[in-house]
This record gives sequence, structure tokens and C-alpha cells, in this order.
Amino acid sequence: MLQVSRLCASYGAIRAVRDVSLEVPEGNLVAVLGANGAGKSTLVRSIAGVHREKTGDIVLDGKPVQKLPLHRITRLGLALVPEGRHVVSPLTVAENLALSTFSGRSRPELLDRVYELFPRLAERRTQQAGSMSGGEQQMLAMGRALMTDPQVLLLDEPSMGLAPSVIDVIYGAIAALHAEGQSILLIEQDATRALEVADHAYLLQRGEVHMSGTPEQLAHSEDIQKAYLG
Repeated sequence: MLQVSRLCASYGAIRAVRDVSLEVPEGNLVAVLGANGAGKSTLVRSIAGVHREKTGDIVLDGKPVQKLPLHRITRLGLALVPEGRHVVSPLTVAENLALSTFSGRSRPELLDRVYELFPRLAERRTQQAGSMSGGEQQMLAMGRALMTDPQVLLLDEPSMGLAPSVIDVIYGAIAALHAEGQSILLIEQDATRALEVADHAYLLQRGEVHMSGTPEQLAHSEDIQKAYLG
């Protein structure tokens, strides 16, 4: 389980996240919704250990991780798929995936799982990542995170900038992972997609939790209806 309590994150004097508390129970998919500038990416980057200017408690499986650097948090079981993907462009698909495997912990079944989720990656395993489409790079970024065998997968805006047909593939993989029992924290602006797969959801506004509840509760809220569902 991932538990976040009273998390605050800043950029100098600017407070981007204010006293946010949330939890991701084991096997659950929890969505954080919000418009651009709501603080969603800062929140997930703070949880993952990328953003260091923060206060509050972050606990993974009973272990406090808020003071640990990114690589230590990743080894303990949090894996971030960042907004913008950030694959290693000169390397092939297979090399990118191998790069994400911890030394001495190579497990062929993890690679098989990635290729099963994303057959296109298997087809392009010798292709340079930089020559792939945005959708294929998103698949690769997710694959890299899965190669760490995470307890909790952190997805930051996985549908951003992608064609609807590619978003279908990405969300099909997210649903499959959820069905397998993978714990997921999904950061998303597309409320419709996120609420279709989530067990629980939070709405972030101006860096604060404005409301939380089941997907049904949020889908019927006036704020979500006006801002995200038309």
C-alpha cells in the first residue's frame, strides 16, 4: 500500500501542492484528476522522489520513503512513468528495457509480460527508441517501469498528445495490469478515461484535494461535469 499524508511541494516561494493526503490500497487503481496547473505532475514527481522540495509523509508498504532519492524509491517498489516519456533515444527498444532491470535481478518473465502487453514493442525490439512514434514511446516508457517489477506503478498523463486509437491501446494495457492486481496511481486530465478504470479518484484543484470518492461519485459531481465531462 502507498500512503501519502499532508504532502506539500514547492518551487521556491511557490507552493504547488498543499497538504495532499491520499492512499493506493494494494491491487487498486487510484486516479488523480485535475486541469493543467492543478499540481498533478508535481504531486506524482514528489511521491516518486524526483521533486525534492517537499514536506509530509510518504509510506510504501510500511516504510517511510519521503527522504529517499529516486533510485532508492524505485528499488523499494515505486516506478514512475513520467509525463513526456523520456526514453533513451539512441538505444533500441530491447536496450531501453534491459537498462531498467536492476543489476543481478534480470527476470525473463518481466520482459515477456511487457511484450505481451505491448506486442508492438516486441515487433520493434531492434528499432531505435528515438525513431518511434509518440504512442510507441509511451508503451516503451511503461514497459521500462514494469521491468522494475513495481509494487505501485505511477502513471503521469499517459494519454497526453496521443491519437485516440493509441490511447485505447494504452488504457487496454492499464486495465489488464489492474486486472492482474497491479497497484496503480494514475495522474490524468482525461477524466472520462480515468474514471472508467479507477477504483477511487481524487480531484486536485490549485494544489489541493478538492474532492474524492468513487468514480461514480466524481462522475456525477457538478465540478467534474462542468470542467471535464462537458
